[in-house]
Amino acid sequence: MTKFESSVQHIPAPQSAVYEKIADLNHLAAVKDRLPQDKVKNFSFDTDTLSVEVSPVGQITLQIIEREPCKCIKFATTQSPLPFNLWVQLLPDGEQGCKMKLTIGMELNPFMKTMVQKPLQEGVEKIASLLAMVPYN
Repeated sequence: MTKFESSVQHIPAPQSAVYEKIADLNHLAAVKDRLPQDKVKNFSFDTDTLSVEVSPVGQITLQIIEREPCKCIKFATTQSPLPFNLWVQLLPDGEQGCKMKLTIGMELNPFMKTMVQKPLQEGVEKIASLLAMVPYN
């Protein structure tokens, strides 16, 4: 399995508050207007599922498959040109802050890895940055 990891994002909010927001995808309404309209279309979500059309990739639907309270939220694709998993990991960083890291894991042959490595790394960084900007308090 090939993994793509974001840089660690420092969030000035308690770990429990960040977890509670991310564990219910309805809270993504707070970032919907920050998405690049030229690359992201048909963004929809409910408590457990997120669906988005990303140019030039196509339709991607992610569903939460596991929640480990205050520590980790695991997603899996239910629709995607390339199936993958996404983990959002949270660690405390003092009393009023936490650290977050995103990891994408997918099965790739060497040819596909060469083609998607750069866009996937950039994508995981953008998602992590976007999640770090959510108002958690």
